[in-house]
Amino acid sequence: WEGYFYAVLLLVVALLQSLVLQQFVRRCFVLGMKVRAALMAAVYKKALVMSNDNRKESTVGETVNLMSADAQRFNDVTNFIHLLWSCPLQIIVSVVFLWLELGPSTLAGVAVMLLMVPVNGLLANQAKKIQRENMKSKDKRLKIMNEILNGIKTLKLFAWEPSFQTQVEDIRGEELKVMRKFAYLTSFSTFISNCAPTLVSLATFAVFVGVSSDNILTAEKAFTSISLFNILRQPLSMLPTLIASIVQTAVSKKRLERFLGGDDLESDIVRHDSSFGKLTISTVFFTLLLPLFPSVSLDIKPGGLVAVVGAVGSGKSSLLSALLGEMHRTKGFINIQGSLAFVPQQAWIQNATLRDNILFGSPYEEQRFEDILEACALGPDLKLLSAGDLTEIGEKGINLSGGQKQRVSLARAAYSQADIFLLDDPLSAVDSHVGKHLFDKVIGPNGLLKDKTRILVTHGVSFLPWVDEVVVLVNGRVSEVGSYQSLRASKGAFSEFLDTYGTEQIEVSLIKKRVRENNQGTTGEFGRASLPGKIQAEEDNGSYNQSICLSLDSEAKQRKHVFGVFYCLKMECHFPGVCFLFDMQVKFSVWLQYVQAMGWGYAFWALFIYVMQNVAFIGQNLWLSDWTNDAVEYYNQTYSPKKRDTRVGVFGALGMAQGLFVFLGTLLLTNAAVNASRLLHSRLLNNVLRVPMVFFDTTPLGRILNRFAKDIFTIDEIIPHLFSSWIIHLLGIVGTIVFLCLSTPLFIIVIIPLAVIYFFVQRFYIPTSRQLRRLESVARSPIYSHFGETMSGLSVIRAYNHQERFMKHNEVTIDENLKTIYSRIIVCLLNRWLAVRLQFLGNLVVFFAAVFAVISRNSIDSSLVGLSISYALNVTLTLSFVVNITSQLETNIVAVERVSEYAELENEAPWVTQDRPSEKWPEAGRLQFVDYKVRYRPELDLVLKGISCDISGTEKIGIVGRTGAGKSSLTNCLFRIIEAADGRILIDDVDISKIGLHDLRNRLTIIPQDPVLFSGMLRMNLDPFDKFSDEELWRVLELSHLKDYVAGLKEELQHEVAEGGENLSVGQRQLLCLARALLRKSRILILDEATAAVDLETDDLIQTMIRKEFSHCTVLTIAHRLHSIMDSSRVMVLDAGKIVEFDSPSNLMEKRGHFYSMAKDAGITHESETSL
Repeated sequence: WEGYFYAVLLLVVALLQSLVLQQFVRRCFVLGMKVRAALMAAVYKKALVMSNDNRKESTVGETVNLMSADAQRFNDVTNFIHLLWSCPLQIIVSVVFLWLELGPSTLAGVAVMLLMVPVNGLLANQAKKIQRENMKSKDKRLKIMNEILNGIKTLKLFAWEPSFQTQVEDIRGEELKVMRKFAYLTSFSTFISNCAPTLVSLATFAVFVGVSSDNILTAEKAFTSISLFNILRQPLSMLPTLIASIVQTAVSKKRLERFLGGDDLESDIVRHDSSFGKLTISTVFFTLLLPLFPSVSLDIKPGGLVAVVGAVGSGKSSLLSALLGEMHRTKGFINIQGSLAFVPQQAWIQNATLRDNILFGSPYEEQRFEDILEACALGPDLKLLSAGDLTEIGEKGINLSGGQKQRVSLARAAYSQADIFLLDDPLSAVDSHVGKHLFDKVIGPNGLLKDKTRILVTHGVSFLPWVDEVVVLVNGRVSEVGSYQSLRASKGAFSEFLDTYGTEQIEVSLIKKRVRENNQGTTGEFGRASLPGKIQAEEDNGSYNQSICLSLDSEAKQRKHVFGVFYCLKMECHFPGVCFLFDMQVKFSVWLQYVQAMGWGYAFWALFIYVMQNVAFIGQNLWLSDWTNDAVEYYNQTYSPKKRDTRVGVFGALGMAQGLFVFLGTLLLTNAAVNASRLLHSRLLNNVLRVPMVFFDTTPLGRILNRFAKDIFTIDEIIPHLFSSWIIHLLGIVGTIVFLCLSTPLFIIVIIPLAVIYFFVQRFYIPTSRQLRRLESVARSPIYSHFGETMSGLSVIRAYNHQERFMKHNEVTIDENLKTIYSRIIVCLLNRWLAVRLQFLGNLVVFFAAVFAVISRNSIDSSLVGLSISYALNVTLTLSFVVNITSQLETNIVAVERVSEYAELENEAPWVTQDRPSEKWPEAGRLQFVDYKVRYRPELDLVLKGISCDISGTEKIGIVGRTGAGKSSLTNCLFRIIEAADGRILIDDVDISKIGLHDLRNRLTIIPQDPVLFSGMLRMNLDPFDKFSDEELWRVLELSHLKDYVAGLKEELQHEVAEGGENLSVGQRQLLCLARALLRKSRILILDEATAAVDLETDDLIQTMIRKEFSHCTVLTIAHRLHSIMDSSRVMVLDAGKIVEFDSPSNLMEKRGHFYSMAKDAGITHESETSL
C-alpha cells in the first residue's frame, strides 16, 4: 500500500502546485497590462505639451514606436519580475536536497552552475548592444516608409519608386546584418544553457564516485538527483531570459526617459494680463529653425480686423505660431486676453463625422450650426455627402476636396465663439467667388465675426481695402503698419508692391468687381503633402477620389461609394470579429510559405539535427539507468576504476553531443529565419510600391504601415524564436512518451485516451486564442491612428485649448484595447483555463507511471522505474509549454499571412515593357486624345466621356472648367494613374498604354498642386537618382529664385529637409518643386495651378520663368485663375467630362459661351483682356 499512497500523494501535491502557479501568473499579467496602459497615456500626454524643438528630434514614427514597442517591453518584464527572487529560492532548495542525497560532491555541480553566470552576463551585454543597433535601423526604416506612403502620389508621378526602394532596401540590409549577429549569439547561448544540466550532473556524479570507492551510485540516489537537477534547470534557463528582458527594458526606459524628460512648451510666452490691450506684442525675438523675427512689436485693438501681408518666407505664419506660443522666445512678451481660435494654412481634419469636425467638442446648437454652415458655403457640399453633416470623414479628410477642408476648418473656428481669431491664409484653397463669399459672410466687416478680433494672413490684395489695419512684414520685421489708404498714400514698400502686382487701376469700385481675381486659385492642402491616400483635389477640380461626374446625382452616388469604403474601415475597428470568426484556422499554405521562405534544405537539416539531439538525450538516460544497476551487481565488491571511468566518460560525451546538436540546429534555423525575413520584406516592399493609386486612396495609411512595423517585427524576432523552441519541446515530449512505453508497456493503455483528451483541449483552445489575438491587434490600430492625427493637428488642439479632451479620447481607445487584451489573458493563456487542464493531464501521466511501477514492481528493474517517473515529472511542464507555444506560433504566423496578402495585391501596369520608346521621345511633344474615356473604378460612372483633341508641339494650353468637370482626371490619365476605359492617348504618335509606366512618367513633368518633400538632403529632393551635376542643380535653383536662400544655408545642397519639408515655408516648397521640373527638361509640362501658395511677386516670377524656360515645350495649365491662362495659345473648357469649347481666348470671349461667363465672374471683361 505504501507505493499507492506515494503515487496518490504525488498527484495531490502536483495539483496544488498547478493551481497556485496559475493564480500567480494571472496577477502578474494584469499588473503588466496596467503598467503598459499608464506608459501609453503618459507618452500621449507628453506629446500634447512638447516644445517644437523637441518635436523635431522625434518624428511621429519614433513616438509611435515608444507607444507600441517600448511600452510592450515594460508589460513583458512585469510578467517575469518575480522570478528575480523565486529563481534563487528554487536553486537553494534543490541544492539543499541534493546535499542530503550526495553529500559534499553536490558542490561540484553547484560550482559549474556558478561558472555559467558570468558567461550569461557577457552574452546579455552583447545582446543589449545589438538590440540598440537594431532599434535604430527599425526607426530609420519606418520613418522612410512613412514618408514613402505619405508621398506615394508624388513618387508615382515622378517615377521615383526605384530610388526610394533602394534606400529602404539598404536600411533593411543593415538591419538584417544585425539580426544575423543576434542569431549567432542566441545559438551560442542556447548551446551553453543546454550543456549546463549535463555538465552539472556529470561533475556531481563523477566527483561522487571518484571521491571514494565506497560511493556507489544507486537507483534512488541517481534518479532523485536527476529530478532535482531538472528542477534546477528551469530557474537556470529562465535567468538569462529574465536578464535579457530586463536589459531590453532598460534600453526602453532610457528612450522613454529621454522623450518624457524633453522640454515642454514655455507656458509663459503668452501672458493673459488685463491691464494691456486685447493683443499686445512687445519687442519679441523668436527663433524657429532659422532666426526669424529679429523683432516685432504690435498692439491690436479689440474687435479689429488686421491683415498681415508679406513675401514668401517673410514670417507671416511664424507670427501666428508665435501668438499661439509655439515658437522659442529669446526676449520680450506677448499678451493676449480671451480665448483663441486658429485656422491653419493647411486644414487639419479629424477622422470623425463632419459635424464633430466643426463642433470640435462644443455642444451642438442647431440654429447656430446652420448659420455657420451657410456662412462658410458648406450647404451645397452637404447635399452631396451621403449622410449630410453626419458623414464620416476619412483619415486626413481624404473624401473632401482642398477647398472643402479649408471651409470646414474655418467653420470650426467660427463655431468656437472664441475672442480672437488667427486665420492663416484660409482663402487660398478656395475659388475666388467662394473666397469673396467667405470674406463677406465670415471674416469681413459685415461677417459673422465682425465684433471679434481677427488677424488674417493673406496674399489677396483685393481684400485689403476692407481691413482696419495692414501689417507688412519684410524678413521677419514689421516694416509698415496702418490702414490701407494711409499705406497707399505713404508710397512705401507696400505701395510699390501694389503698383507692380496689383491691377492697373486700383479703384475700389474695380476691386469690388473683381474681388480676389488676383488672389490664389484653389490649392489643395498645400505642403503637408503626402498624407496617406491623400488626394489633392481642389474645389475647382473634382477630387481624384471622388471622381466627380456629370450630374449631382452621380456625384452623390460616387461619394456614397467612397463612404462605403470608409464605413467598412470603421467597422473593422468596431466589430473586428465579424470578419474573422469564420476563418478559424491559419491555412496550412501559410506555414508552407514560411518554410519555403526559409528554404527547404535548411528546414530539413535543422529537423534532422534536432531528432539526433533527442536520440542522444534518451541514450544518455538509458546509460545512466544501466550505470545504477552496477549498485546491485557490485554489492559489497570493489568497483573497478576502469569501469567507473567508462561510465562517467560515455555519460559526459552523450551530454555534450546534445549541446552540440542543439547549437547546430539553432544556428541553421536562425539563419533560415533571417532568410525568410529578408525574402518576405522585399516581396512586400516590392509589391506595395507597384500597387495602383486607388489602393492608397481607399486604405488607411496606418494599416499599410502596420504591415511594415508590427508584422515584420513579428517575422523578424518572434516567430524564429518560437519555431525553434516548439520543435525542441515537441520532440522532447515524443521522446519521453516513447521511452515510457518501452520501460512500462502497460503505459500504452493510458497514453491513448490521454492523447485524445489532450488533442481536443488543444483544438478548442487555439482558435479562441487566435481570434482574441486578432481582436486585440484590430483594437490597437485606433490608438495609433488617433495619436498620428493628434500629432499632425497639435497646433490646432493647443490653440483651442482642447488637450484635456484629446487625452480623454486617448484613454477611451486604450481602454477598448485593454478589454481585448484582458479577455485574451484571462480566458485563454492565463485564467489559464488551458494551463490548469494541461497540468492536470500531465499530473495524470505521472500518477499512472507511478501506479504501474507499483503494479509491476516484481517484473521491472528498479533503475527503469526511477527513470520513467523522473521523465514523467518532466512531461507536465513541457506539455503546457508546447500548447502555449503552438498557440503563440499560430497567432503570430498570422503576420506572415498579412504580409503575403499585401505582397500579392494586384499591380499597376509594368514599369518597363518590351516596347520602349526611343531615347529622345517625345521630340515634338504632340498630344492626341482619341475618343478617350475613363472611370475610377469598374463599378463607377465615366469621368471623362470621349475626349478627342489634337495638341501640337510647343502649344500652351489652358484647361478650365467648374468643379468636377474632370480637369484633374485629365492629368491623372496622362500619367496613367488611372487607366483608360476606352480610347487612346498618343504622344508623338506613340500610344502611351503600350509603353512601360516609368518610360512614360520619366518623359513627362508635372508641377503638382501640393509640394511634397521628403526628409533627407535638399539634393536628394531634387535629384534622387544622382543623375545631375551640382552645376546643373545650382542653375535650376537660380531660375527658381532659391539660389540665395540655399547658398545662405550652412550645408547648402546637403541641407537636411525635415519630415514633410516642415522646415521650409510652403512657398519655398513650391519653388523647390518648380526646380525639380526644370531639371527634368521634358517636352511636356503639366502645371496643376502651382502658384496658389506664393505671394504675387513670386507668382509673377514663376509665370515669367515658365514662359521663358518652357517655351519649347507643350504646356498644359490647369487654371483656377483665368488670368494666368489669358495668354495661352488655346483654352480647353471642360464640362462634365466633355470638351465644350476649345479655341484661342480671344475667339472664346467673342463667342460669349461658357468661357465668357466664367471670365465675367472673375471680373475679366473683353476690354481688359485686350489690354493684357
